[in-house]
Amino acid sequence: MKLIIYTDGGARGNPGPAGIGVAIYDESGKVLEEHAEYLGKTTNNQAEYRAVILGLQRALALGATSVEVRADSELMVKQANGEYKVKNPDLAKRFLELKNLEIQLGRRVSYRHVRREQNKHADALSNMAMDKGMGISHAD
Repeated sequence: MKLIIYTDGGARGNPGPAGIGVAIYDESGKVLEEHAEYLGKTTNNQAEYRAVILGLQRALALGATSVEVRADSELMVKQANGEYKVKNPDLAKRFLELKNLEIQLGRRVSYRHVRREQNKHADALSNMAMDKGMGISHAD
């Protein structure tokens, strides 16, 4: 089963209160899972990586045969694709987690940079997580 995973991570302040959003779709475009998780205080880049790691962990649990990760973090995508080196030691730890998950998934993982407008679902989930973590409620 091929999965398409949209991920987003953000921090209000850098570092600051952070959250991640992950939306997992099957090939037909059906939403299989949504995740919104508050991380506490961290950086935008840490949050971006944590979102992808959660997405890959869920893909493994769902039995994915291939995964396409779509994210609006150009840095994370270019690092994951080997175009940029990972110089930050804390990000290097996350990068290794990501690569270990790729191995567990049989290296059938691709990363695609998408514009923020194409990542609205994951962005909304990460903002929801940050709001909840910061005690901001939304009246429906």
